[in-house]
Amino acid sequence: MSLSTIGRRTLQSFNVRSQVRTLATLNSQVKQRAANQPARFPYENWYKNVIESKKDDKSYRYFRNVNRLAQEFPMAHSSDGKMINVWCTNDYLGMGGNEEVLTAMHTALDKYGACSGGSRNISGHNQFAVSLETTLANLHRKEAALYFGSGYTANDCALTVLGQQLPGCVFLSDESNHASIIDGIRHSGAKKLIWRHNDLVDLEKKLASLPQKVPKIICFESIYSMCGTVAPIFEICDLAKRYGALTFLDEVHAVGLYGVHGGGIAEHLDFSANAAGSPDDTVLSSIDIITGALGKGYGTMGGYVAGSSDLVDMIRSLSRGFIFTTAPPPSTMAGAEAAIRYQSDNPKERIQLHTNVRRVKEHFLKHGLPVLPNTSHIVPLMVGDSQLCKKVADILFDDYGIYAQPINTPSVPVGMERLRISPTAAHAAEHQDVLIRALVKIWDELGLKKRDEWAKDQGWETTGLENPIWTEKQLTLMSYACW
Repeated sequence: MSLSTIGRRTLQSFNVRSQVRTLATLNSQVKQRAANQPARFPYENWYKNVIESKKDDKSYRYFRNVNRLAQEFPMAHSSDGKMINVWCTNDYLGMGGNEEVLTAMHTALDKYGACSGGSRNISGHNQFAVSLETTLANLHRKEAALYFGSGYTANDCALTVLGQQLPGCVFLSDESNHASIIDGIRHSGAKKLIWRHNDLVDLEKKLASLPQKVPKIICFESIYSMCGTVAPIFEICDLAKRYGALTFLDEVHAVGLYGVHGGGIAEHLDFSANAAGSPDDTVLSSIDIITGALGKGYGTMGGYVAGSSDLVDMIRSLSRGFIFTTAPPPSTMAGAEAAIRYQSDNPKERIQLHTNVRRVKEHFLKHGLPVLPNTSHIVPLMVGDSQLCKKVADILFDDYGIYAQPINTPSVPVGMERLRISPTAAHAAEHQDVLIRALVKIWDELGLKKRDEWAKDQGWETTGLENPIWTEKQLTLMSYACW
């Protein structure tokens, strides 16, 4: 081997050793700097701990893969193809598969495409939005309406703008109001007073504590979805007039299901006057602001606020949640309007719905099942424990092909967990009988509390069937109208 070759190899070996020493020095310096710096926050561990805490207190929510069949409502299929009877849908009337609704959506989809193209302010405003909002305003006999992508957004945006724009505004909110109302009030930054659920004495006491000239808004729902209770709307309107307050009524779980034309509880309360076409000086005319949703009784998607022209224009002009979001597609708006028009002229589905609700409640009570008393279409079946509630739901799904979602905190207080049973217009007697037999057997097998125990503990004095919102006379009258 030549001297030159040996020299080159010696030099290469030296360079390698030098690089190794350099890398070692750099690694040492990096480790030293890392040791001198605070540790990075353990983000992923934190997320995991939050979820584990939800699982530990039994409030963690499990989603079921359930795929509704438009032409076989209320049936669906699970992820493995198993047929499931859905008993917890908000599509109470089956409008999601209504022929007129689907035709309107297909027509708009084929001609105008799947996207609105932008926000309402930038290319997303169209004939379908204009027509739908006109129909919504007419439904509630208001000057104007504004359509949003969801009922939650409608409440949040409307209340945020009101609280920010009315100087010194004070909200008076029912303690059982939906999260969207709570969040809208919070986002407005305005002062709020919480009054006990449906307690007129407490509401008046709080109204009386405020100066007459202070802007104040009474926020409440017509039907509270987790308990089914109905607001004393007439009396609330009377208090609002006496103390100079505005009324903000959420009709989300009532539109399409109540009233001569499906206008909700406010329309239903003056049933005869509205049936005769004399809507002046009614409860409906006394409500200042009405919000609703189209994904429940109307089986499509979206929410809205209806009121005076200037009110609606103010919300349209100032609401960030309206301005900075893409408008729903034309097909959705076309389907929503078709559903409203259909229900306005065809009451047979809501007649059948309330007939089915009455039968289910009667049979539950006959077997001692603990139905939380109310006069609406909501059927809360009390369990009182989150783990047991999930177990009942699992047995129904796995053994009987019935889907009823367990309801736990934060939707309801701890200890008041329940199944929220939702009969629909399409749940025939044979469907009802399968559900009733299954629940009776499960209640006995698990030793769950029956109605008598719940009534004693909670002070239930009625069943709710004594004075339902839809009376026999009204159902009969509307039945004749169908023919």
